[in-house]
Parts: sequence; C-alpha cells; structure tokens
Amino acid sequence: MQTLADIDDTGLLALVAERDEAALRELVERHSAWLMLRLKRRTPDEDLAHEALHDTFVAVWRQPQAFRGDGDLGAWLWGIAIRQLISRLRKRAAPTPVADDVLTAAGPVVASAEDELLVAVAHGSVGDALKTLSPELVQALQATVIDGLTTKEAAALLGIPQGTVKSRVRIAKSRLREQLIALEGLT
Repeated sequence: MQTLADIDDTGLLALVAERDEAALRELVERHSAWLMLRLKRRTPDEDLAHEALHDTFVAVWRQPQAFRGDGDLGAWLWGIAIRQLISRLRKRAAPTPVADDVLTAAGPVVASAEDELLVAVAHGSVGDALKTLSPELVQALQATVIDGLTTKEAAALLGIPQGTVKSRVRIAKSRLREQLIALEGLT
C-alpha cells in the first residue's frame, strides 16, 4: 500500500487539488524547513518569515492548479514564498534606527570578520543605498549576488522570467551606483 510519503511532490499537489488535507500536510512537512531557512535569510523578523511561510501554503491550498508542472515544485513554492514576503515587506513601516550610544552601552560583542563586513554593508553607505531600492530589486540582487545563484536559478526560485532577473539586477546595480556616488559626494 502506497503512503503519502511514497508519493512525489507533483502527485501530492494533485491530491491537494482534490482537497486532500493530509497531502497538504505532507507538502508542508517536506518543504517548510528549507523555505523557512531561506525566508529568514531575507528578513531579520522571524514572525514575518513565519507569516510568509503560512501564507505560502494557504496559496497552495487555494490554487494548487497554478503549478503548471513544467518545473520543479520546490522552485514554484519558493516563488510563492518570496512574493508573500515581499508583499509583507512593502506593507511594513521602516524600522527605527538604534543610536550608536545605545549600541555601545549594550556592551561590546566580539563578531566574526564576516559579521563585521555584513554589518558594514547593511549599516554603511551600501545599506543606505539598498534601502532606496524596491523589494523586487533587492531580492534579485540577493539571489544573484549574495546567494551566488545564476540568473536562471534565481528566475526559478523567484518565479519570474530569466530576462526579468537580468533587468532587475542591471537596474539595481545602476541605481546603487548612482546612490553611492551621491552619498559619497563624488558628483
């Protein structure tokens, strides 16, 4: 007798289309851990990542037929998840920056060289320039530059055409260049 664990992702999705809740639970168990890890890499707000993950599977339940079957189901799920996260990020107010004296008073923390570099990027002029970009442009940059994905892989994960990824990366780099020149007063 075949169990849900023996059925591939596409077969599970077909069962979800027939309103099989157990098949949806199996999909959630198979994919929620890696989706959550990727979402957490995109936002420091764990609650926001959890909401995006939850809404990803709600979207799957509502429209399982949206998967055309011409690609990897995991890439399709990631595309839904990242769009859910971007949607939430758009609705959110910008965080209030913490003053340097408050951070200093909190006590010294020894950070790795990698952590220091990421903090410098996030809170330096590059971070300021990144904040001016739309979430779509930032996601394309993160997928290709930070995650090191090819434009083809980024397109599959973001659920957009490869040409769109290339365009967004080109636009993002151009805008970052303009912002950094302006921030550094080089014009």
